Amino acid sequence: MAAALARVRIKFCGITNSADAQAAVSYGADALGFVFYAKSPRHVTRAQASAIIADLPPLVSKVGLFVNADPREVEDTITESGIDVVQFHGDETMRQCRACSLPWIKAIRVRSQEDIERGEEQYPGAAALLLDAYDAQAFGGTGKTFDWSSVPQTISRPVILAGGLTPDNVASAIHSVRPYAVDVSGGIERAKGLKDHDKMQRFIREVTDFDRQL
Repeated sequence: MAAALARVRIKFCGITNSADAQAAVSYGADALGFVFYAKSPRHVTRAQASAIIADLPPLVSKVGLFVNADPREVEDTITESGIDVVQFHGDETMRQCRACSLPWIKAIRVRSQEDIERGEEQYPGAAALLLDAYDAQAFGGTGKTFDWSSVPQTISRPVILAGGLTPDNVASAIHSVRPYAVDVSGGIERAKGLKDHDKMQRFIREVTDFDRQL
């Protein structure tokens, strides 16, 4: 699998407040995700994200998540919020993704290996592919897992594994997929949009303990 490294990176998504952001960084998260999708319970405005990001230390990736957003909205959010990576989590085409001025990740909603292979073919410009569970009613954040054995080891893009990850299953997920990074939101929450700091620490501990075994 492309760009597989000894250390698995960790992204905490659905950050809505500074306290959770600061805690995530202090525990060891590599990236924080900010949801700019109004229908999500974890939605933040540009101003809210900007205030949180302004207080973050350097060398932490700030990822903005969009679902079928107008390209101008994406660019305005980039300018006003301070994000440095874009995650397209809807039905965006390669042309729409390529119009983005920042490095971008494309989420693939997985039902089978064919979905992954099709996504790899359709989005050759992606910095990474984020693999999430398919749900006909939602674009993500469902808490569902998918069949990790469906992820081909020959995939040419870095893989970010998402979908129903928790402190209890992330080690098994990493063992099955060997991804570049893991992405978690609901699995470390006490309520939607509010992180459980104990679960955050446990999640990171499970990932780092697995890394030490490699």
